[in-house]
Amino acid sequence: MKFIVKFFPEITIKSRPVRKQFVKQLHTNLKRLLQPIDSEVHIERQWDKIVVSSQQVEPDTAAAFIDVLSNTPGIAYFMDVVEYPLVDIDDIFQKTLALWGDRLKGLRFSVRCKRIGDHPFQSLDIERYVGGGLNQHSEAQGVDLKNPDVVVRIEVRDQSVFIVNQRYPGLGGFPLGSLDPVLSLISGGFDSPVASYLMMKRGLRTHFCFFNLGGRDHEIGVKEVALYLWMKYGASHRVKFVTVPFEGVVGEILKNVDNSQMGVVLKRMMLRAAETVADQLNVQALVTGEAIAQVSSQTLTNLSVIDAVTDKLVLRPLIAADKGDIIRTATEIGTEEFAANMPEYCGVISVKPTTKARPERILAQEEKFDFSVLEQALAAARYTTIDQLANEELERIEVEVLQVPVPDAVVLDVRHPDEVERAPLRLAGVTVSSLPFYELHSKSDTLSRDKTYLLYCDKGVMSRLHAAHLVEQGFTNIKVYRPN
Repeated sequence: MKFIVKFFPEITIKSRPVRKQFVKQLHTNLKRLLQPIDSEVHIERQWDKIVVSSQQVEPDTAAAFIDVLSNTPGIAYFMDVVEYPLVDIDDIFQKTLALWGDRLKGLRFSVRCKRIGDHPFQSLDIERYVGGGLNQHSEAQGVDLKNPDVVVRIEVRDQSVFIVNQRYPGLGGFPLGSLDPVLSLISGGFDSPVASYLMMKRGLRTHFCFFNLGGRDHEIGVKEVALYLWMKYGASHRVKFVTVPFEGVVGEILKNVDNSQMGVVLKRMMLRAAETVADQLNVQALVTGEAIAQVSSQTLTNLSVIDAVTDKLVLRPLIAADKGDIIRTATEIGTEEFAANMPEYCGVISVKPTTKARPERILAQEEKFDFSVLEQALAAARYTTIDQLANEELERIEVEVLQVPVPDAVVLDVRHPDEVERAPLRLAGVTVSSLPFYELHSKSDTLSRDKTYLLYCDKGVMSRLHAAHLVEQGFTNIKVYRPN
Protein backbone atom coordinates (compact mmCIF):
# COMPACT_ATOMS: atom_id res chain seq x y z
CA MET A 1 0.00 0.00 0.00
CA LYS A 2 1.09 3.55 -0.65
CA PHE A 3 -0.04 6.93 0.66
CA ILE A 4 0.82 10.38 -0.66
CA VAL A 5 0.79 12.95 2.15
CA LYS A 6 0.22 16.62 1.32
CA PHE A 7 1.36 19.37 3.66
CA PHE A 8 -0.81 21.89 5.45
CA PRO A 9 -0.87 24.99 3.16
CA GLU A 10 0.72 27.29 5.76
CA ILE A 11 3.81 25.07 5.64
CA THR A 12 4.17 25.51 1.89
CA ILE A 13 4.27 29.33 2.10
CA LYS A 14 7.10 29.40 4.63
CA SER A 15 10.60 30.40 3.60
CA ARG A 16 12.66 27.57 2.14
CA PRO A 17 14.70 26.88 5.32
CA VAL A 18 11.59 26.95 7.56
CA ARG A 19 9.64 24.75 5.14
CA LYS A 20 12.46 22.21 5.10
CA GLN A 21 12.57 22.24 8.91
CA PHE A 22 8.81 21.66 9.20
CA VAL A 23 8.77 18.90 6.59
CA LYS A 24 11.72 17.20 8.25
CA GLN A 25 9.87 17.30 11.58
CA LEU A 26 6.74 15.80 10.01
CA HIS A 27 8.86 13.06 8.42
CA THR A 28 10.41 12.27 11.82
CA ASN A 29 7.02 12.22 13.52
CA LEU A 30 5.56 9.82 10.96
CA LYS A 31 8.52 7.46 11.38
CA ARG A 32 7.99 7.39 15.14
CA LEU A 33 4.27 6.68 14.75
CA LEU A 34 4.25 4.26 11.81
CA GLN A 35 7.29 2.08 12.54
CA PRO A 36 5.60 0.42 15.55
CA ILE A 37 2.84 -0.66 13.12
CA ASP A 38 5.22 -1.78 10.36
CA SER A 39 8.95 -1.82 11.11
CA GLU A 40 9.70 -1.99 7.37
CA VAL A 41 7.63 1.05 6.39
CA HIS A 42 9.36 3.37 3.90
CA ILE A 43 8.77 7.10 4.32
CA GLU A 44 10.22 9.30 1.58
CA ARG A 45 10.44 13.05 2.07
CA GLN A 46 10.00 15.16 -1.08
CA TRP A 47 9.65 18.89 -1.63
CA ASP A 48 5.88 18.91 -2.13
CA LYS A 49 4.82 15.73 -0.33
CA ILE A 50 5.77 12.71 1.75
CA VAL A 51 5.29 9.24 0.28
CA VAL A 52 4.52 6.41 2.73
CA SER A 53 4.98 2.87 1.37
CA SER A 54 4.41 -0.49 3.03
CA GLN A 55 4.51 -4.09 1.83
CA GLN A 56 1.82 -4.97 4.36
CA VAL A 57 -1.57 -5.80 2.85
CA GLU A 58 -3.65 -6.63 5.94
CA PRO A 59 -6.77 -4.42 6.32
CA ASP A 60 -5.97 -3.80 10.01
CA THR A 61 -2.56 -2.42 9.10
CA ALA A 62 -4.05 -0.13 6.45
CA ALA A 63 -6.66 1.08 8.95
CA ALA A 64 -3.95 1.76 11.53
CA PHE A 65 -1.94 3.77 8.96
CA ILE A 66 -5.03 5.79 8.03
CA ASP A 67 -5.76 6.49 11.70
CA VAL A 68 -2.23 7.79 12.29
CA LEU A 69 -2.18 9.95 9.15
CA SER A 70 -5.64 11.37 9.94
CA ASN A 71 -4.56 12.54 13.40
CA THR A 72 -0.99 13.73 12.86
CA PRO A 73 -0.63 17.54 12.87
CA GLY A 74 0.87 19.09 9.75
CA ILE A 75 -1.09 17.12 7.13
CA ALA A 76 -3.68 18.86 4.92
CA TYR A 77 -4.86 15.63 3.31
CA PHE A 78 -3.48 12.28 2.20
CA MET A 79 -4.34 9.87 -0.56
CA ASP A 80 -4.39 6.10 -0.73
CA VAL A 81 -2.88 5.51 -4.17
CA VAL A 82 -2.06 2.65 -6.52
CA GLU A 83 1.17 3.07 -8.49
CA TYR A 84 1.73 1.78 -12.03
CA PRO A 85 4.50 2.25 -14.60
CA LEU A 86 3.58 4.74 -17.32
CA VAL A 87 2.75 3.09 -20.65
CA ASP A 88 0.33 5.37 -22.52
CA ILE A 89 -2.97 7.20 -22.04
CA ASP A 90 -5.07 4.18 -22.91
CA ASP A 91 -3.24 2.10 -20.29
CA ILE A 92 -3.96 4.83 -17.73
CA PHE A 93 -7.65 4.56 -18.66
CA GLN A 94 -7.67 0.76 -18.37
CA LYS A 95 -6.04 0.90 -14.92
CA THR A 96 -8.47 3.60 -13.78
CA LEU A 97 -11.47 1.65 -15.08
CA ALA A 98 -10.37 -1.46 -13.18
CA LEU A 99 -10.07 0.54 -9.94
CA TRP A 100 -13.05 2.89 -10.29
CA GLY A 101 -15.50 1.41 -12.79
CA ASP A 102 -17.82 -0.37 -10.35
CA ARG A 103 -17.69 2.47 -7.82
CA LEU A 104 -19.12 5.05 -10.24
CA LYS A 105 -22.49 3.33 -10.66
CA GLY A 106 -25.29 5.89 -10.39
CA LEU A 107 -22.89 8.79 -9.71
CA ARG A 108 -21.84 11.89 -11.60
CA PHE A 109 -18.07 12.25 -11.71
CA SER A 110 -15.11 14.24 -12.97
CA VAL A 111 -11.47 13.33 -13.62
CA ARG A 112 -8.64 15.53 -12.35
CA CYS A 113 -5.02 14.95 -13.34
CA LYS A 114 -1.72 16.45 -12.21
CA ARG A 115 1.35 15.89 -14.36
CA ILE A 116 5.05 16.44 -13.67
CA GLY A 117 7.76 15.58 -16.19
CA ASP A 118 8.30 15.48 -19.96
CA HIS A 119 5.43 13.70 -21.74
CA PRO A 120 3.88 13.78 -25.24
CA PHE A 121 0.49 14.69 -23.72
CA GLN A 122 -1.02 17.25 -21.38
CA SER A 123 -2.99 16.76 -18.16
CA LEU A 124 -6.15 17.84 -20.01
CA ASP A 125 -5.62 15.06 -22.56
CA ILE A 126 -5.66 12.47 -19.77
CA GLU A 127 -8.74 14.00 -18.16
CA ARG A 128 -10.69 13.94 -21.43
CA TYR A 129 -9.60 10.45 -22.49
CA VAL A 130 -10.06 8.78 -19.12
CA GLY A 131 -13.28 10.70 -18.36
CA GLY A 132 -14.80 9.80 -21.71
CA GLY A 133 -13.79 6.17 -21.34
CA LEU A 134 -15.25 5.88 -17.84
CA ASN A 135 -18.47 7.50 -19.03
CA GLN A 136 -18.82 4.95 -21.83
CA HIS A 137 -17.67 1.82 -20.00
CA SER A 138 -19.24 2.24 -16.54
CA GLU A 139 -22.76 2.73 -15.20
CA ALA A 140 -22.04 6.29 -14.10
CA GLN A 141 -24.80 8.88 -14.55
CA GLY A 142 -22.39 11.05 -16.48
CA VAL A 143 -19.61 13.62 -16.26
CA ASP A 144 -20.12 16.72 -14.12
CA LEU A 145 -17.19 19.13 -14.04
CA LYS A 146 -18.80 21.69 -11.73
CA ASN A 147 -20.46 19.69 -8.96
CA PRO A 148 -19.51 15.99 -9.23
CA ASP A 149 -20.53 13.37 -6.69
CA VAL A 150 -17.01 11.97 -6.86
CA VAL A 151 -13.66 13.11 -8.25
CA VAL A 152 -11.34 10.54 -9.82
CA ARG A 153 -7.78 11.79 -9.25
CA ILE A 154 -4.71 10.80 -11.25
CA GLU A 155 -1.12 11.95 -10.92
CA VAL A 156 1.54 11.33 -13.56
CA ARG A 157 5.07 11.87 -12.32
CA ASP A 158 7.84 11.17 -14.83
CA GLN A 159 7.44 7.46 -15.71
CA SER A 160 4.98 6.58 -12.94
CA VAL A 161 1.21 6.83 -12.72
CA PHE A 162 -0.59 7.20 -9.40
CA ILE A 163 -4.32 6.56 -9.34
CA VAL A 164 -6.00 7.75 -6.18
CA ASN A 165 -8.08 5.05 -4.52
CA GLN A 166 -9.37 7.35 -1.78
CA ARG A 167 -8.60 10.79 -0.40
CA TYR A 168 -8.73 11.49 3.35
CA PRO A 169 -8.76 14.82 5.22
CA GLY A 170 -5.82 15.54 7.50
CA LEU A 171 -5.72 17.38 10.80
CA GLY A 172 -4.01 20.52 9.44
CA GLY A 173 -1.77 22.63 11.64
CA PHE A 174 1.99 22.33 12.04
CA PRO A 175 4.06 19.21 12.81
CA LEU A 176 4.27 18.55 16.54
CA GLY A 177 7.64 19.64 17.88
CA SER A 178 8.24 22.27 15.20
CA LEU A 179 7.37 25.06 17.67
CA ASP A 180 8.17 25.73 21.33
CA PRO A 181 6.55 23.59 24.06
CA VAL A 182 3.77 24.80 26.36
CA LEU A 183 2.22 23.75 29.67
CA SER A 184 -1.55 23.22 29.61
CA LEU A 185 -3.55 23.59 32.82
CA ILE A 186 -6.00 20.73 32.38
CA SER A 187 -9.07 20.09 34.52
CA GLY A 188 -10.90 17.51 32.43
CA GLY A 189 -14.08 19.39 31.50
CA PHE A 190 -14.97 20.48 27.98
CA ASP A 191 -12.69 23.50 27.75
CA SER A 192 -9.14 22.62 28.79
CA PRO A 193 -8.89 19.41 26.69
CA VAL A 194 -10.03 21.35 23.61
CA ALA A 195 -7.50 24.10 24.36
CA SER A 196 -4.78 21.46 24.74
CA TYR A 197 -5.78 19.85 21.44
CA LEU A 198 -5.59 23.18 19.60
CA MET A 199 -2.06 23.72 20.89
CA MET A 200 -1.01 20.23 19.80
CA LYS A 201 -2.59 20.73 16.40
CA ARG A 202 -0.64 23.95 15.98
CA GLY A 203 2.62 22.06 16.51
CA LEU A 204 3.36 22.86 20.15
CA ARG A 205 4.48 19.95 22.32
CA THR A 206 1.98 20.17 25.17
CA HIS A 207 2.75 19.13 28.75
CA PHE A 208 -0.15 18.75 31.20
CA CYS A 209 -0.55 20.21 34.68
CA PHE A 210 -3.41 19.09 36.91
CA PHE A 211 -4.27 20.77 40.22
CA ASN A 212 -5.84 18.14 42.44
CA LEU A 213 -8.44 19.85 44.60
CA GLY A 214 -9.17 16.74 46.62
CA GLY A 215 -10.86 14.24 44.34
CA ARG A 216 -9.17 10.89 43.57
CA ASP A 217 -11.79 10.03 40.94
CA HIS A 218 -11.33 13.45 39.36
CA GLU A 219 -7.59 12.83 39.08
CA ILE A 220 -8.19 9.50 37.34
CA GLY A 221 -10.60 11.21 34.92
CA VAL A 222 -8.12 13.94 34.04
CA LYS A 223 -5.37 11.38 33.49
CA GLU A 224 -7.72 9.56 31.13
CA VAL A 225 -8.40 12.54 28.92
CA ALA A 226 -4.74 13.64 28.90
CA LEU A 227 -3.68 10.13 27.90
CA TYR A 228 -6.32 10.05 25.19
CA LEU A 229 -5.23 13.39 23.72
CA TRP A 230 -1.58 12.39 23.80
CA MET A 231 -2.08 8.95 22.27
CA LYS A 232 -4.37 10.21 19.49
CA TYR A 233 -2.73 13.53 18.54
CA GLY A 234 0.68 13.78 20.19
CA ALA A 235 2.28 10.37 20.64
CA SER A 236 5.26 11.34 18.46
CA HIS A 237 6.68 13.26 21.45
CA ARG A 238 6.88 12.32 25.09
CA VAL A 239 5.51 14.89 27.51
CA LYS A 240 5.03 15.24 31.25
CA PHE A 241 1.85 14.94 33.28
CA VAL A 242 2.28 16.93 36.48
CA THR A 243 -0.07 16.53 39.46
CA VAL A 244 0.04 19.30 42.06
CA PRO A 245 -1.86 18.46 45.29
CA PHE A 246 -3.92 21.59 45.92
CA GLU A 247 -6.11 20.42 48.80
CA GLY A 248 -4.09 22.46 51.30
CA VAL A 249 -4.22 25.55 49.11
CA VAL A 250 -8.00 25.23 48.82
CA GLY A 251 -8.30 24.84 52.58
CA GLU A 252 -6.19 27.93 53.19
CA ILE A 253 -8.35 29.95 50.79
CA LEU A 254 -11.58 28.76 52.36
CA LYS A 255 -10.28 29.65 55.81
CA ASN A 256 -8.75 33.07 55.16
CA VAL A 257 -10.07 34.67 51.96
CA ASP A 258 -13.30 36.63 51.63
CA ASN A 259 -15.99 34.69 49.83
CA SER A 260 -16.31 36.97 46.80
CA GLN A 261 -12.57 36.92 46.10
CA MET A 262 -11.99 33.16 46.37
CA GLY A 263 -12.20 32.31 42.67
CA VAL A 264 -9.72 34.94 41.56
CA VAL A 265 -7.28 34.11 44.37
CA LEU A 266 -7.44 30.40 43.50
CA LYS A 267 -6.67 31.11 39.84
CA ARG A 268 -3.74 33.31 40.87
CA MET A 269 -2.38 30.51 43.07
CA MET A 270 -2.69 28.11 40.15
CA LEU A 271 -0.78 30.41 37.82
CA ARG A 272 1.95 30.92 40.42
CA ALA A 273 2.29 27.15 40.76
CA ALA A 274 2.11 26.61 37.00
CA GLU A 275 4.92 29.12 36.49
CA THR A 276 7.16 27.08 38.80
CA VAL A 277 6.24 23.84 37.01
CA ALA A 278 6.89 25.49 33.64
CA ASP A 279 10.33 26.60 34.80
CA GLN A 280 11.09 23.00 35.78
CA LEU A 281 10.13 21.88 32.28
CA ASN A 282 11.86 24.79 30.52
CA VAL A 283 8.54 25.99 29.10
CA GLN A 284 7.83 29.64 28.30
CA ALA A 285 4.03 29.71 27.98
CA LEU A 286 0.97 28.49 29.87
CA VAL A 287 -2.32 27.39 28.28
CA THR A 288 -5.78 27.56 29.83
CA GLY A 289 -9.27 26.76 28.56
CA GLU A 290 -10.80 30.06 29.66
CA ALA A 291 -13.33 31.84 27.44
CA ILE A 292 -14.26 35.43 27.99
CA ALA A 293 -17.19 35.87 30.43
CA GLN A 294 -18.04 32.16 30.50
CA VAL A 295 -17.89 32.24 34.30
CA SER A 296 -17.42 35.05 36.79
CA SER A 297 -13.65 34.70 37.10
CA GLN A 298 -13.23 35.06 33.33
CA THR A 299 -14.14 38.71 32.82
CA LEU A 300 -11.44 40.85 31.23
CA THR A 301 -10.90 42.64 34.52
CA ASN A 302 -10.47 39.42 36.48
CA LEU A 303 -8.24 37.79 33.86
CA SER A 304 -5.98 40.83 33.93
CA VAL A 305 -5.67 40.60 37.72
CA ILE A 306 -5.07 36.84 37.52
CA ASP A 307 -2.33 37.17 34.88
CA ALA A 308 -0.48 39.77 36.91
CA VAL A 309 1.09 37.08 39.12
CA THR A 310 3.15 35.52 36.34
CA ASP A 311 5.70 36.68 33.80
CA LYS A 312 4.85 33.72 31.58
CA LEU A 313 2.80 34.22 28.45
CA VAL A 314 -0.72 32.90 29.13
CA LEU A 315 -2.37 31.52 25.99
CA ARG A 316 -6.15 31.17 25.84
CA PRO A 317 -7.07 29.61 22.47
CA LEU A 318 -10.78 29.54 23.37
CA ILE A 319 -11.00 33.13 24.57
CA ALA A 320 -13.69 34.15 22.02
CA ALA A 321 -15.32 30.74 21.54
CA ASP A 322 -18.96 30.03 22.33
CA LYS A 323 -19.67 27.11 24.65
CA GLY A 324 -21.60 25.35 21.90
CA ASP A 325 -18.61 25.59 19.57
CA ILE A 326 -16.33 24.20 22.28
CA ILE A 327 -18.64 21.24 22.88
CA ARG A 328 -18.86 20.55 19.14
CA THR A 329 -15.08 20.51 18.91
CA ALA A 330 -14.90 18.22 21.93
CA THR A 331 -17.29 15.86 20.17
CA GLU A 332 -15.25 15.94 16.96
CA ILE A 333 -11.94 15.14 18.68
CA GLY A 334 -13.38 12.52 21.02
CA THR A 335 -13.15 14.27 24.41
CA GLU A 336 -16.87 14.99 24.87
CA GLU A 337 -17.46 11.59 26.50
CA PHE A 338 -14.74 12.30 29.06
CA ALA A 339 -16.29 15.60 30.07
CA ALA A 340 -19.76 14.08 30.29
CA ASN A 341 -18.50 11.31 32.59
CA MET A 342 -15.99 13.38 34.55
CA PRO A 343 -16.38 13.21 38.35
CA GLU A 344 -16.53 16.80 39.58
CA TYR A 345 -15.01 18.38 42.63
CA CYS A 346 -15.79 21.95 43.57
CA GLY A 347 -13.59 23.06 46.41
CA VAL A 348 -14.00 26.83 46.13
CA ILE A 349 -17.52 28.13 45.63
CA SER A 350 -18.27 31.82 45.97
CA VAL A 351 -21.84 32.84 46.69
CA LYS A 352 -21.41 36.25 45.04
CA PRO A 353 -18.10 36.09 43.12
CA THR A 354 -16.58 39.34 42.01
CA THR A 355 -16.52 40.15 38.31
CA LYS A 356 -14.39 43.27 38.76
CA ALA A 357 -11.51 42.27 40.99
CA ARG A 358 -9.39 45.15 42.23
CA PRO A 359 -5.65 44.44 42.50
CA GLU A 360 -5.30 46.18 45.87
CA ARG A 361 -8.16 44.20 47.41
CA ILE A 362 -6.84 40.87 46.05
CA LEU A 363 -3.39 41.65 47.42
CA ALA A 364 -4.90 42.45 50.79
CA GLN A 365 -6.69 39.09 50.79
CA GLU A 366 -3.51 37.25 49.80
CA GLU A 367 -1.67 38.78 52.75
CA LYS A 368 -3.85 36.50 54.91
CA PHE A 369 -2.71 33.46 52.93
CA ASP A 370 0.14 31.29 54.25
CA PHE A 371 2.32 30.88 51.15
CA SER A 372 4.24 28.04 52.76
CA VAL A 373 1.15 25.94 51.95
CA LEU A 374 1.66 26.68 48.25
CA GLU A 375 5.36 25.83 48.56
CA GLN A 376 4.46 22.51 50.19
CA ALA A 377 2.09 21.71 47.33
CA LEU A 378 4.81 22.38 44.78
CA ALA A 379 7.30 20.29 46.75
CA ALA A 380 4.85 17.38 46.64
CA ALA A 381 4.10 17.71 42.90
CA ARG A 382 4.48 14.49 40.90
CA TYR A 383 6.16 14.69 37.50
CA THR A 384 5.38 11.63 35.38
CA THR A 385 6.13 10.94 31.73
CA ILE A 386 2.66 10.58 30.32
CA ASP A 387 3.08 7.08 28.90
CA GLN A 388 4.15 5.92 32.38
CA LEU A 389 0.97 7.05 34.12
CA ALA A 390 -0.38 3.51 34.20
CA ASN A 391 2.90 2.22 35.61
CA GLU A 392 2.71 4.88 38.32
CA GLU A 393 -0.67 3.48 39.35
CA LEU A 394 0.63 -0.08 39.24
CA GLU A 395 3.46 0.80 41.59
CA ARG A 396 0.83 1.71 44.16
CA ILE A 397 -1.71 -1.03 43.37
CA GLU A 398 -0.90 -4.67 42.63
CA VAL A 399 -2.58 -5.69 39.34
CA GLU A 400 -1.85 -8.92 37.50
CA VAL A 401 -1.03 -8.60 33.79
CA LEU A 402 -1.74 -11.68 31.66
CA GLN A 403 -0.58 -12.48 28.14
CA VAL A 404 -3.16 -15.27 27.74
CA PRO A 405 -6.77 -15.08 29.01
CA VAL A 406 -7.61 -17.38 31.92
CA PRO A 407 -10.50 -19.87 31.47
CA ASP A 408 -14.04 -18.44 31.87
CA ALA A 409 -12.72 -14.87 32.07
CA VAL A 410 -14.48 -11.97 30.32
CA VAL A 411 -12.22 -9.69 28.33
CA LEU A 412 -13.44 -6.09 28.68
CA ASP A 413 -12.39 -4.07 25.65
CA VAL A 414 -12.10 -0.57 27.13
CA ARG A 415 -11.04 1.18 23.93
CA HIS A 416 -12.95 4.07 22.37
CA PRO A 417 -15.87 2.78 20.23
CA ASP A 418 -14.18 4.15 17.08
CA GLU A 419 -11.13 1.99 17.78
CA VAL A 420 -13.30 -1.06 18.45
CA GLU A 421 -15.14 -0.54 15.16
CA ARG A 422 -11.88 -0.13 13.26
CA ALA A 423 -10.22 -3.24 14.68
CA PRO A 424 -12.60 -5.49 16.67
CA LEU A 425 -10.98 -7.79 19.21
CA ARG A 426 -11.78 -11.44 18.50
CA LEU A 427 -10.48 -14.25 20.70
CA ALA A 428 -11.38 -17.86 20.04
CA GLY A 429 -13.30 -19.38 22.93
CA VAL A 430 -13.19 -16.17 24.99
CA THR A 431 -16.05 -13.80 25.78
CA VAL A 432 -15.21 -10.25 24.71
CA SER A 433 -17.40 -7.34 25.83
CA SER A 434 -17.00 -3.65 25.07
CA LEU A 435 -17.14 -1.08 27.87
CA PRO A 436 -15.44 2.23 26.99
CA PHE A 437 -12.95 3.42 29.59
CA TYR A 438 -14.84 6.67 30.12
CA GLU A 439 -17.86 4.65 31.33
CA LEU A 440 -15.96 2.24 33.58
CA HIS A 441 -16.31 4.45 36.65
CA SER A 442 -20.05 5.01 36.33
CA LYS A 443 -20.83 1.41 35.35
CA SER A 444 -18.42 -0.47 37.60
CA ASP A 445 -21.29 -1.54 39.85
CA THR A 446 -22.68 -3.61 36.97
CA LEU A 447 -19.60 -5.86 36.98
CA SER A 448 -20.23 -9.23 38.59
CA ARG A 449 -18.01 -10.05 41.55
CA ASP A 450 -18.21 -13.74 40.54
CA LYS A 451 -16.44 -13.31 37.21
CA THR A 452 -12.84 -12.49 36.33
CA TYR A 453 -12.49 -9.45 34.08
CA LEU A 454 -9.44 -8.81 31.92
CA LEU A 455 -9.20 -5.17 30.78
CA TYR A 456 -7.79 -4.66 27.29
CA CYS A 457 -6.67 -1.74 25.13
CA ASP A 458 -4.23 -1.42 22.23
CA LYS A 459 -1.28 0.05 24.09
CA GLY A 460 -2.03 -1.31 27.55
CA VAL A 461 -2.13 2.16 29.12
CA MET A 462 -5.83 2.81 29.72
CA SER A 463 -6.44 -0.82 30.69
CA ARG A 464 -3.76 -0.79 33.37
CA LEU A 465 -4.76 2.62 34.69
CA HIS A 466 -8.38 1.56 35.14
CA ALA A 467 -7.53 -1.88 36.46
CA ALA A 468 -5.47 -0.25 39.22
CA HIS A 469 -8.34 2.11 40.03
CA LEU A 470 -10.91 -0.71 40.21
CA VAL A 471 -8.64 -2.79 42.43
CA GLU A 472 -8.23 0.21 44.71
CA GLN A 473 -12.03 0.45 44.84
CA GLY A 474 -12.18 -3.08 46.23
CA PHE A 475 -12.50 -5.27 43.14
CA THR A 476 -10.49 -8.48 43.54
CA ASN A 477 -11.48 -9.97 40.18
CA ILE A 478 -9.78 -7.46 37.86
CA LYS A 479 -6.69 -8.20 35.77
CA VAL A 480 -5.12 -6.79 32.60
CA TYR A 481 -4.96 -8.63 29.28
CA ARG A 482 -1.79 -7.62 27.43
CA PRO A 483 -0.95 -10.01 24.54
CA ASN A 484 2.56 -10.05 23.04
